[in-house]
Amino acid sequence: MKGLTMAKQKDLKTNAMRILDRMKIPYTFQAYECDEFIDGQHAADLLGLPHEIVFKTLVTVSPERAYYVFALPIDEELDLKKAAKAAGCKSLSMIHVKDIQGVTGYIRGGCTAIGMKKNYPVFMDESALRYEKIAVSGGKIGLQLTLAPRDYEKACQAVFCPLTRSHSE
Repeated sequence: MKGLTMAKQKDLKTNAMRILDRMKIPYTFQAYECDEFIDGQHAADLLGLPHEIVFKTLVTVSPERAYYVFALPIDEELDLKKAAKAAGCKSLSMIHVKDIQGVTGYIRGGCTAIGMKKNYPVFMDESALRYEKIAVSGGKIGLQLTLAPRDYEKACQAVFCPLTRSHSE
């Protein structure tokens, strides 16, 4: 962090990073210039990260108004039937963009399962286990955290399962 004052470094710490520090979970972070939402593919390209190791965080709601969080590769789509099955629900739908901050405490593009306002059930696509490290949002736009999938599991009590639409379906 050459060239940053101590105060500037402290400003860079997000709730997610403080939780990982408190849990003594090793991670690295990368920041990029961005004032507003950009998709995960663009963020990965800006940081030079392979798309398959970068995971996006999506939030869903059941008809009973229970919230569930899903992390999956940025180039994949969430299969809502698989997600509902994993969550033990009859059905799920994506929450509206305007509700993200109220539900999670994070804004769109900076949402991570680590350190949400409440401990919602978290599910991560099982493909994460293929990699030594994965990247997830760091809790604010312009910040990515890289950590081991099992450490992510530990940080937010994630469950690994199939979540994406297979290309053959």
